[in-house]
Amino acid sequence: MQHLYRIAINSFREALREPVYFLMLFGALLLIGHYPWMTLFVFREQLKLVVDGAMATTMLFSLAVCVLCATSTVSREMRNGTVLLLLSKPISRWSFVLGKMLGITIAALLFCWICCFASVISVYIAVDQFRMVMALYIFFVGLTFLSCLTGMVMNYLRGSSFSEFSVYAAFVLIGGMMVFCLKFQPHPELSLADLGKALFLLNPAVVIMAVLAVGCSTRFDVVPSMCLCTVLFFLGLISSYLFGGSFADPTLSLICSALYAAIPNWQFFWMADAMAVNRSIPLSYVWWAVGYALVYSIICAVWAIVSFQNREAAGTREN
Repeated sequence: MQHLYRIAINSFREALREPVYFLMLFGALLLIGHYPWMTLFVFREQLKLVVDGAMATTMLFSLAVCVLCATSTVSREMRNGTVLLLLSKPISRWSFVLGKMLGITIAALLFCWICCFASVISVYIAVDQFRMVMALYIFFVGLTFLSCLTGMVMNYLRGSSFSEFSVYAAFVLIGGMMVFCLKFQPHPELSLADLGKALFLLNPAVVIMAVLAVGCSTRFDVVPSMCLCTVLFFLGLISSYLFGGSFADPTLSLICSALYAAIPNWQFFWMADAMAVNRSIPLSYVWWAVGYALVYSIICAVWAIVSFQNREAAGTREN
């Protein structure tokens, strides 16, 4: 268990130190913060568009970070032979795979949480279709750049990773501002409880993609892993339409049912449509979605561990 913990911590920090991680986070925060600007003068649809845009940005950027971090860290170690050094020690292969999955998953969840904090703040900035709270908007943008400044200072004074400490600063600053808005700002004209459930349901989707990305990275190189994860993502968006219907041919129906079960359905975690029509999200559905994500992730983790047992640890090298 100690080896598993160490691998998970190192994988988590390595993911945060990837420049693409903070670039994606910085871009997502600025985009979410500017949605109130983009949705002015839309005549009573501002909050719906802000919520929809913020949730879409959070989900897409989080899933992209899962794929980029997993393929960058795991596939690189497989390619340059770093895994051989780890496995030469008393570290089992399942500890390596599970440690990588835990580290990448926690890093991706941290990214998702920060974006969720920003989404709540963006809802408070959007007062109505004709105005927005400029003080909150300026403060939010200032905190986003302050997180960059914190990373720069830590990098200069201690030689620490700019990306890693900028992410930590963004988590503390953006999270603190969200708490301030919830406590002292007037509530927006929507259910904060349902908004919290909708944002929370993005986390199980991130967990599934992180586990899938690490599993693919243990078998394939960077480009094939990214392509496979991208295909699974887009197929999962329309899996209900492609494979969820009824078919007259029994063989075709069996194949579609198997594909429907094998491909993760991201629509289970997308509640922006329910928020748009002010439909309440039952707590039982939240637990059902979490259970689905947990079962799917466990199956994917078992597949990754079993398939990695006979994998050549050194990978392939380019000539």
